[in-house]
Amino acid sequence: MSDEMSKPFPKSAMTEDERYELKRETRIQVISFAFMIGLTIMSFLSVSTETIVTGFAIPFILLLGAVQFFLQLFYFMHLKDKDHGWPNTFFTTGLVLMTPMLIALILLLGVTKW
Repeated sequence: MSDEMSKPFPKSAMTEDERYELKRETRIQVISFAFMIGLTIMSFLSVSTETIVTGFAIPFILLLGAVQFFLQLFYFMHLKDKDHGWPNTFFTTGLVLMTPMLIALILLLGVTKW
């Protein structure tokens, strides 16, 4: 038995479809990573070169951060795959509850600050 274990495999144990799917998934992850790096560079350059008006810079960077957050969730944490119904449900519920609370907090701090 030990003689057989030292021999190399003539072919991969994966089927052709599995290899194609693995290459496709790898390509998608590399593209999304490059896109997220581009978003990071774009947000950094927009602030460092002062090309964006100051009042628009913070919402712009928050928007880019939200896009990156969703890309990381769906592509790197694999929430786009099957059998992730409950995590997606809890995440959506958290967003639905967090959004009005965040808006209320911003309005409350804005009212009391000025």
